[in-house]
Amino acid sequence: MPGFTLPLETLADVYFPALMKKLPVDWKQPQAEPEKSQYPDSFEPSELAGVPEPLCYFWSATVNKYHVETCKDIGGKVKDFVHKALSTIKQAVDMWRLQAKIKDLKIMAVSGIGAPGCLDGPELKDMVPFKTWIETESNAKAYVKAVAEGVSKCWKEWQGKVTCPGLPMWPAFAAFPLAMAPPMPNVPFPLMLWPSAMMAKMTQPQLKSAMVDALDGGVKDEDSDKQHVAIFDTIAFAVGLQFPLWLLSQQVMMVMGKGPVPTYAPPYVPVGPVVGGDNLPIPGHLAT
Repeated sequence: MPGFTLPLETLADVYFPALMKKLPVDWKQPQAEPEKSQYPDSFEPSELAGVPEPLCYFWSATVNKYHVETCKDIGGKVKDFVHKALSTIKQAVDMWRLQAKIKDLKIMAVSGIGAPGCLDGPELKDMVPFKTWIETESNAKAYVKAVAEGVSKCWKEWQGKVTCPGLPMWPAFAAFPLAMAPPMPNVPFPLMLWPSAMMAKMTQPQLKSAMVDALDGGVKDEDSDKQHVAIFDTIAFAVGLQFPLWLLSQQVMMVMGKGPVPTYAPPYVPVGPVVGGDNLPIPGHLAT
């Protein structure tokens, strides 16, 4: 079934500039002093008319060419990091889907009943895309670690509380003509119909908070302008917006249910409901 399909990078490119982060930080226009060379006199006219880049991640405090170019340079690096983060999250989710499985369902006639934890899968941060995301600068490494641990923590908490609320997954099990129903695939249902008490963990505020909390304290202390909050907020905005749409499009399928038919007693009772059945916990229930 489909992975994350919204253009997450485009959403981020629109959202971050709206946060109005400016460079240089705490810039103050020099004050005029009589009988001294003034700030504008120090530059050529062309240097005082820089052209800002559309949707640049940082706003230039002035139109000074050097301020504008600094914004383009730093903004470009931040944009590349955000794009890499979103791409890595998408790839990690796709790999998680291949390994995720439904387990410990209780089958009562047509219904599948699953307690919290019936959706089982590895942690996102252990997926290959996160493990192979290498940055050389120390601060960048801290940011990568924060994204991996923050998103993975929220995903794990959502996953751990997913339940199956008695969905009619096996219509044939209402009246089965054998003493034991063999493994049969379920009727597919969107993952959105499998509720989780921790659904809120995959919203923008919770994702942002988890990434901020996972960032090294020293790196946070050095960031007086809280630019790390803007970066994580942007990533959380794109992922949080996509997640419920993904739940709607992601189908739970090929869950092989089986179980006994206690009332089967031919020729007087030739059919009966499956009671106390279960399912085969084989990965692939969310895979294509």
